[in-house]
Amino acid sequence: MKHLALAIALVFGLVAASAAQPQAPATKSAYVPPMKGIAFVEVIRGAAKHVGGDMVTTMKVKNVSRGSINLLTVDEYWYDKSKTPKIVTGDQQKWRKPFNPGEIIELTFKSPINGHDLYQSQYSFNHANGKVDAKEVKKFTE
Repeated sequence: MKHLALAIALVFGLVAASAAQPQAPATKSAYVPPMKGIAFVEVIRGAAKHVGGDMVTTMKVKNVSRGSINLLTVDEYWYDKSKTPKIVTGDQQKWRKPFNPGEIIELTFKSPINGHDLYQSQYSFNHANGKVDAKEVKKFTE
């Protein structure tokens, strides 16, 4: 019986001692509910450069939606100069982390040239829960 009382007193003493120590402040959660339907982004597209056998384009994208954009996918399509332009090459980039409001990311596209006369590129934006309305800008809004 003495041993049980001693064990209980020890446990309560340890609990009281740990409760008296200052606790670390709770960190603020970075979770932002994801967008459903149409999400909105602003885009600053860099100049396309011929590097080796690829056409390399960089793009900065800012999330201007009220929620996070999950699994952002951007497809780049390059067209040739023929009378009936057709898609000759392209690339796809995926942003696998949640893309939170106000955040700016940079994507780099590498499209193989393969002897084609590349003329013009076009982009398609999507996310896990819908489409993305991309607006090309010279400078991001505040």
